[in-house]
Amino acid sequence: TRPARHCKTSFGARDFGGFQDCFFRDRLMDTARIAVVGAGVVGLSTAVCISKLVPQCSVTIISDKFTPDTTSDVAAGMLIPHTYPDTPIHTQKQWFRETFNHLFAIANSAEAGDAGVHLVSGWQIFQSTPTEEVPFWADVVLGFRRMTEAELKKFPQYVFGQAFTTLKCECPAYLPWLEKRIKGSGGWMLTRRIDDLWELHPSFDIVVNCSGLGSRQLAGDSKIFPVRGQVLQVQAPWVEHFIRDGSGLTYIYPGMSHVTLGGTRQKGDWNLSPDAENSREILSRCCALEPSLHRACNIREKVGLRPYRPGVRLQTELLARDGRRLPVVHHYGHGSGGISVHWGTALEAARLVSECVHALRTPIPKSKL
Repeated sequence: TRPARHCKTSFGARDFGGFQDCFFRDRLMDTARIAVVGAGVVGLSTAVCISKLVPQCSVTIISDKFTPDTTSDVAAGMLIPHTYPDTPIHTQKQWFRETFNHLFAIANSAEAGDAGVHLVSGWQIFQSTPTEEVPFWADVVLGFRRMTEAELKKFPQYVFGQAFTTLKCECPAYLPWLEKRIKGSGGWMLTRRIDDLWELHPSFDIVVNCSGLGSRQLAGDSKIFPVRGQVLQVQAPWVEHFIRDGSGLTYIYPGMSHVTLGGTRQKGDWNLSPDAENSREILSRCCALEPSLHRACNIREKVGLRPYRPGVRLQTELLARDGRRLPVVHHYGHGSGGISVHWGTALEAARLVSECVHALRTPIPKSKL
């Protein structure tokens, strides 16, 4: 297998032929050339799954930003599913289970530290009893149970709670770990901004669009919009259990090097600059749940824009222009739930890519005259 390269380039669409000659000079004629646009957790995991599931293919990741500068790098990385209103619950559960199993295997391996994946136990608490006391994902996480009255005394303003053990996937470690696997299988990394998916034709046979919010432009999708999230990363090593308000707005997530305090959920807000008032509110809410956080130090502010959509878009589209065709597999719109389902949706995206490759390799029968 050829070693991978990570190239930085600013050449235009017309120069992609040179890129093709350089990168694919030795490819077999039946090697499917696949471009994955986007290098967050969705793009990288999709590239790994394609490399594993699709035979005789070359995979190139193309993005204007790689770790540590992606939205995924800001995510707290807790595996607690977000619910997508436009996606059947059984599908969401399958995605979550596949992701949990994938990360659980890593957490139980020698790779756990390098990959930034570990188990964490804690509580999700509610100020009123939720309609759904046992969520759909309860039998996927470990040891799910209702909190006892004694446990709830820690949170006087709350009347109901759930205790369980889940996984935390820290993307500043996990993304480089995924990149290493892509390079190890002969994949390519290309730093470049894509303004139109047609730029990738004819250098690539199939494009996988994992561009998140970039899909507003690249796919013309008006359904996707930003939900701004601001968090604080603090030093508080005595905090060992996660605490999450059932609304999902206030949370305390202990990690390997810091504790993440959150958060905000500001729809349609594109501002990537930290807001001092947001930070004060976050710290105040988290200290109300865990008063010892008043002693937290080395506070850092982080902001990310979640790519929200009513449902994850997992769909094949055949672009056509001037008699030319370009199959595109769309894989985006995970909102705040990307880490929790990324491997499950990546497996589905890889299956769609496999179908496209099969179609490209299947000769079109000649009609009888």
